[in-house]
Amino acid sequence: MRALLDSLFAAYGPQHWWPAQSVEEMMVGAILVQNSSWTQVERVIAQLQLHDLLSLAALRQMPAEQLWPVLRPVGFFRLKTRRLKALADFMAQYDDRPEQLFQQETQRLRQSLLQVNGIGKETADAILCYGARRPLFVVDAYTKRLFYRLGRVAENASYDTIQAMVHQGLPNSAEQLGELHALIVCHGKEHCRARPRCALCPLHFCPAFGRLSP
Repeated sequence: MRALLDSLFAAYGPQHWWPAQSVEEMMVGAILVQNSSWTQVERVIAQLQLHDLLSLAALRQMPAEQLWPVLRPVGFFRLKTRRLKALADFMAQYDDRPEQLFQQETQRLRQSLLQVNGIGKETADAILCYGARRPLFVVDAYTKRLFYRLGRVAENASYDTIQAMVHQGLPNSAEQLGELHALIVCHGKEHCRARPRCALCPLHFCPAFGRLSP
């Protein structure tokens, strides 16, 4: 796992992830990015800022139908409106202050987040790693594809299996686990796509290197 992190870091450099100006913004972005590209999310974040809606309190108070046009670029805008409002309602019990929420022990905090409508393991762990700075690796579609092609896991490997493998291979560090996730996302966009571009891939130790390119 260290070799993978080092190779990706050498190829792409630090990712400075998660790109957000506040923890509230990070949490909102974690909902918006579900089944969407980050480019789309950035457009919506900018519009939320423009309309003074980039806060949990504002999202809770705004009628859903008035949020739909703003969220439309990320897709599933009605669903994501409901999920953002569920997050905002959940955070009301913490006075909209993430630092109050984050006072909980890690596993209890994770279970609390998983109770919120629309927050699954990937979104919860993103909030934990990048918002609360807890050492939890975020497993997404890029990660599953890369580790399968590397021969590390079966194609249908579960979220928990992949996360446990990464946790065993790296120190208990939110910084390193977060950096690895961000680097894998970058690599997935650049090379390890659904139709991979292996010719210039920096991971020469990958069994698929040079074999999967069209």
